[in-house]
Amino acid sequence: MNTAVTEPRRLKRRALSLMAAAACAAWLAGCAVSPKSGSGTASGTRQDMPAERVAAPGEAALGQGIKSYQSGQYAESETQLKQALQLGLSIGIDRANAHKYLAFIYCTSKREALCAASFKNARQADPSFALTKAEAGHPMWGPVYKKALATPAR
Repeated sequence: MNTAVTEPRRLKRRALSLMAAAACAAWLAGCAVSPKSGSGTASGTRQDMPAERVAAPGEAALGQGIKSYQSGQYAESETQLKQALQLGLSIGIDRANAHKYLAFIYCTSKREALCAASFKNARQADPSFALTKAEAGHPMWGPVYKKALATPAR
């Protein structure tokens, strides 16, 4: 076999292998979480949590509740989200998300008072809670959200 032809192929194959390995390493490095020294849970955000923290009992129920909501199984989602809150969610963002999805369910089932209360509970769980622009523009819960979280005039 002609070495002049096989040598470039071998080099090309080697370069592709190295690029694939580098891409894989970069992808895996993106998955790594390094805890900050001295970080705690004061702000209640996920990035403040060390990687080895123990999951709160309600986290599985929260995940299932969101999944059920996204699948259009609203009654099941409501039960799972309430269960998540009862079991306990250690992170404010998680509690806020549970309340947000409950608010969506309440508003779409014409339970406006519960919807407004859920938005207020979400803000209480996470003071930085806010709907996305698309969520806030929804015709069923957008107006309730704006009214529930409007700052009173002083």
